[in-house]
Amino acid sequence: MEDQVEQVVQWLAVARTITVLTGAGVSKESGIPTFRDAMEGLWAEFDPQVLASPEGFRRNPGLVWRWYAARANQAGDVSPNPGHHALARLGELKPVSLITQNVDGLHQRAGSREVLELHGNILRHRCFDQGHPMPIERPWEVEEPPVCPQCGSLARPDVIWFGELLPVDVLERALQASQECHVMLVVGTSGLVQPAASLPHYARETGAHLIEINPDRTPLTRHVDAYLSGPAATVLPHLVAGVEQLLAKQ
Repeated sequence: MEDQVEQVVQWLAVARTITVLTGAGVSKESGIPTFRDAMEGLWAEFDPQVLASPEGFRRNPGLVWRWYAARANQAGDVSPNPGHHALARLGELKPVSLITQNVDGLHQRAGSREVLELHGNILRHRCFDQGHPMPIERPWEVEEPPVCPQCGSLARPDVIWFGELLPVDVLERALQASQECHVMLVVGTSGLVQPAASLPHYARETGAHLIEINPDRTPLTRHVDAYLSGPAATVLPHLVAGVEQLLAKQ
């Protein structure tokens, strides 16, 4: 794999623009379980569609609120890992567009700027009916969803639920970044969730080098120019250190 690492470092060092797509595998290394993995303990008996859908919220807003408050508490308790920090450093070295399917805000906490959050952010809230922003500190200490002061509807996490569309502006910017990049890194994602799973294919169609970083092979693996097997927290710092060294010699 070392030959592939050297090749990827060279591609990154000469690329005019880089796009990165991250998934749950990156945050899992910080101690945040994937959505399915989080369905354990007290929550194991619930259908995910009950806890992550508008219909489920309408039926039992308190239950859904407490589920997401517990996950927000978990996100607030962990720290960015070396993979997050490496991507933030890469953004200081080269023009990087960072697209994430994660909702934990760890990329921003590591220092990455202009993060495109396809699925929202679990630490933000908005009202259910009108989408009014609702800043709520420490939601895990609140048993029931607060009421919006503007319209009277209930607060909900600012994430995308089953059956909801992704924010159009974020998706359009992600598509543009995928089509205009010279190198695309796909890190810690299964490649199964649409429309994010299509973004690497747009990059490849427009001539970008496509690199996958994942401990396990995915449906995308056979389409990439380089597959680096391993955890993001190990592989990314190694890559970025190589890019930094190469740029320093130029």
